[in-house]
Amino acid sequence: MTPAQKTEAIEVLKGKFSQYTNFYITNTESLTVEQTTKLRRLCFEKDVQLQVAKNTLIRKALESFNDDKYTEIYESLHGVTALMFSDSPKEPALILSSFRKENNVAKPVLKAALIGDDVFSGDDQLVALTKIKTKNELIGEVIGLLQSPAKRVLAALLHHHEEKATEGAAAE
Repeated sequence: MTPAQKTEAIEVLKGKFSQYTNFYITNTESLTVEQTTKLRRLCFEKDVQLQVAKNTLIRKALESFNDDKYTEIYESLHGVTALMFSDSPKEPALILSSFRKENNVAKPVLKAALIGDDVFSGDDQLVALTKIKTKNELIGEVIGLLQSPAKRVLAALLHHHEEKATEGAAAE
């Protein structure tokens, strides 16, 4: 790779890191070409961008932000590295889990993930990442909680109204 190509690759990575607040760092080593193609297809279908990059270029792109939140991630930059960029904090975790299950393989391995400002290091964090609630799920829960008291009040009023109507019909 020429110095100009390296600079261009770093700029592309910086753009991705700026665009997405969630990204996963995985190890795709020893996946066959067929498995890698299948993984790329899954990512494309779920609007997750999969990009293989050199560890030194990833590190240089992250270091250019001068942000301490990336320091834990540097430890995971070894071996073959594929980055997964997504607007959803849990979609890449769901893809990795389902890919492993469907293909009966232990790869890709999660090396680290940055979700907002939180770093999750190690493959043992994958299950926890699949359980993260998305923004829309949280909004739905809040709306449900807000509607619940109003529904109970309406149900009580309706029940009270029905009792009065029953009493009035019985009095006649």
